[in-house]
Amino acid sequence: MNPEVRRAAEILRAGGLVAFPTETVYGLGADASSAAAVARMYAAKGRPEGHPVIVHFADAESAFEWAREVPEAARQLAARFWPGPLTLILKRSAKAKDFVTGGQDSVGLRVPSHPVAQELLREFGGGVAAPSANLFGNVSPTAAAHVREDLAKRVDLVLEGGSSEVGIESTILDLSGGEPMLLRPGVISKFQLEQALHAKVSAKSSAFPRHPGGLERHYAPKTPALLVPPHALDAEIAKRGARVAVLAFSRPDERVDYWIRMPREPQAYAQRLYAALRELDGAGCETILIETPPETAEWTAVQDRLTRAAAG
Repeated sequence: MNPEVRRAAEILRAGGLVAFPTETVYGLGADASSAAAVARMYAAKGRPEGHPVIVHFADAESAFEWAREVPEAARQLAARFWPGPLTLILKRSAKAKDFVTGGQDSVGLRVPSHPVAQELLREFGGGVAAPSANLFGNVSPTAAAHVREDLAKRVDLVLEGGSSEVGIESTILDLSGGEPMLLRPGVISKFQLEQALHAKVSAKSSAFPRHPGGLERHYAPKTPALLVPPHALDAEIAKRGARVAVLAFSRPDERVDYWIRMPREPQAYAQRLYAALRELDGAGCETILIETPPETAEWTAVQDRLTRAAAG
C-alpha cells in the first residue's frame, strides 16, 4: 500500500478533501456520506449548491448499493465499461443524500480505472464524491500541477498520478427514466453504448436530470475563446494579429507567437485538450482562436467541450 494513499483515505474519513487522479481528469474527493465534507468540497470549488456530483467506487457492487433500482442495462454496461470513463445515472437509494444528488431522485455513479483511484477507493471503502479538482467552470485538471494552480491550500492532499489518459470527463448515461439517455458525451461513444445494450440511446430531452458539465459555459479558460472554421482561421489571424493564441490542426503561423498544433485523431486530441487550453490561457493574449474540429460522430465529445469553453 502506498503510504500517501493510506494517508489520503484517513483524510477522507476525517472529513477532509483529497485530489486524486482518474483516467478522465483529476477529481476533488470528499466522503460522499458526510454532509460537512461535501459542503467543504463545494466551497473549495465555488460550486453552486444543488449542482449534483458523481460518486466514485472501487467496484460495481459497491456502486449499485447507492441505487434503489438497478436495471439490467446498468449491469450490462458495468460489465462492459467499468472500471472506466462511464457514469450511470440511477434512481438513488437511501445512501445517496440530497447533498450529493442536488435534491434529485437520482444519483451519478462511477467506477474509475486509474490504479491510484482504485487503490484509494479500496482503502477508503465507501463512496467518494468527486467533481473535477478545479474552480467551478474552469478548465478541468489533467495533471497534479493543474490542481495546485487552481486549489492551492483549499485541498488537504493531492495524490500524484501522471497525466490523465483520457483527458476529458466521463460519458454520462441516464438510466433513471424510461429509456437510456446520453447526458454528456465522452470517450465512450453513443455508438458503443448502443452496441453494448443492443438498444437505442436517445439524446437529451427537456426532462433530463441536472448533471455535471450540463451548463452552457463550462470547461472554459479565463481568456475568451472563439471557435473558428478551418477556412476562416487565416482571415481571423490577419484581423487580430499577435494578440491571439491559436489551437489548431495546421502548422504554426509566424504571425502568431502562441500556437499549439493538435493531433488529428480525436482521442489523442481529447487527451491533450485541457493542458493545451491551460497553456494558452497563460500566454497573456486577448483571445484564444480554436480551429473547429470535424463535425463527425467520433469528435462529438471534443465538440461538446470546445462549444462550452467558447460559450458566452
